[in-house]
Amino acid sequence: MFTGIVTHMTEVSARHDKSGGLIMTVKKPVDWTDLVLGESIATNGACLTVSEIRSDSYDYYLMPETLAKTAFGTKVPERVNLERSLSAKDRFGGHFVQGHVDDVGVVAKIDQRDGYTISVKFPASFTELVIYKGSITINGVSLTVANVQDTVLTVALIPHTLEHTTLGSLKPKDKVNLEFDMLGKYVAKIMSARQA
Repeated sequence: MFTGIVTHMTEVSARHDKSGGLIMTVKKPVDWTDLVLGESIATNGACLTVSEIRSDSYDYYLMPETLAKTAFGTKVPERVNLERSLSAKDRFGGHFVQGHVDDVGVVAKIDQRDGYTISVKFPASFTELVIYKGSITINGVSLTVANVQDTVLTVALIPHTLEHTTLGSLKPKDKVNLEFDMLGKYVAKIMSARQA
């Protein structure tokens, strides 16, 4: 379980294909001295498992399913957002995030005229899960929906988010990992079952 509060950005230092999947090597944050094999880390919002650790880097193996369901399958970014899994004593600063990417969205527009907003086109099948002032996770960052029109949602970014995540480097047409609100998904499932 995660919260969508990104703690680190890091560089992707290498990638190579393996068994239909992908080995992705990232630079290890210097304060992650207790990183262990098998640990789950939200990486641009996708819950990935540490498969190898070196002194200054570590690896993930991205299965074909992960590549098919996330933006990693289209393009491996130069930098990624990181969040380690939540412990029982941590503050819960964002919202319930599983690290299970629902689908890929496409950046439709970036507007810096009055603050900094990013508009993202999302698949129509998720329309009922996107509400004004509801929660959304974009590339692992917990955000609040500032506006929604049909299948385009808009979020507003504060300076701290721009400085401490990779979202400020996004450009129109970039693909992003989306995870819709887990609580909304449960409510939608219950309502659908009742209607049936």
